[in-house]
Amino acid sequence: MKRQIREAAESEERSNYERRFPEEWLAALEPFGTDWHKPFLEAAPWLIVVFRIDYGVEGARKLKHYYVSESVGIATGFLLAALHAAGLATLTHTPSPMGFLSRLLDRPANERPFLLIPAGYPAAECEVPDIPKKRLEDVLIVR
Repeated sequence: MKRQIREAAESEERSNYERRFPEEWLAALEPFGTDWHKPFLEAAPWLIVVFRIDYGVEGARKLKHYYVSESVGIATGFLLAALHAAGLATLTHTPSPMGFLSRLLDRPANERPFLLIPAGYPAAECEVPDIPKKRLEDVLIVR
């Protein structure tokens, strides 16, 4: 299954890098050395696929769910924090479009892929980019 997910993700990512991404986006990604190859999807011991459930189903009726993206985003943040606290490395990967995950994992129409998280112990040669964070003064407003 990991190989199938990798192959499908790489197919979408190849289209992104070769046709969909504007030059500005490609230039922004250049310092990270990323491309459409995603071997980590197969190398990671675990792949966690997070789905959001956009609406419930009761018989033939659709039941509206509120704040789906916000709720799933917060829950995913807790999951990532717990994985890191356990000493595992993760990567939030969002190949776009992600519909292939619904097909491969045979999910119902009311579920949509939200995030793909490879998880495991970091490889010895693993490098984390030094991305500067905004200073507290730049984001905090005290009144």
